Amino acid sequence: MTTQAPVRDRERAARRSLLAWLAACAAGGGLALLAAGRVWVTLGTAGGPAGAGRGALTGNDLVAWLTPAALAALAAVLAVLATGGAARRAIGVVVALLGAAVAAGAWDGTRDGTIAAVAARHMTTAVTSAGHISVVSRAWIWPVLAVAGGIVLAAAGAAAVVLSPRWPGMSSRYERRSGRAASGGTNRVKDADRAMWDAIDEGEDPTV
Repeated sequence: MTTQAPVRDRERAARRSLLAWLAACAAGGGLALLAAGRVWVTLGTAGGPAGAGRGALTGNDLVAWLTPAALAALAAVLAVLATGGAARRAIGVVVALLGAAVAAGAWDGTRDGTIAAVAARHMTTAVTSAGHISVVSRAWIWPVLAVAGGIVLAAAGAAAVVLSPRWPGMSSRYERRSGRAASGGTNRVKDADRAMWDAIDEGEDPTV
């Protein structure tokens, strides 16, 4: 009993660590996905007719890989549960890199050069010959949240590289159940053999 208690405590601590990591990854990926679909910049044209050429750019418009990177990071998080050892550490590195890509892309989406280039592609049909595109307003909250989500994913990926060997996984649970079943079968065979020899010792025929 004294030797099993520390083992159970370590297993519970490992499960809590894994659950906290999953929650952090879900929060980071959720923030990035939420922010990517929101309007970051509202545009207009200066020098043209009033109200002409108004438009809006979302995070996905400004950074094409924002949502795919966040989704790929969340998919990699699920893969961590199904793997172990070196593969699990490698997936942690992938999560960290994807999180860094989300944060860097969101930051790049706030640059004037990026906004101007994307606006020129999205508003060519609305811009008059006498006007040029200008930024009417920016919603800074969304790129900030996207950067925060990417940082959380990057930190979670780095944590997985260090902590993942201690975490339980689906494969280890299956192996544990298989081991219990195998040991149970072995014990039953041993009991049957012992009963047969006991019968022989008592002068009985065990084949009857």
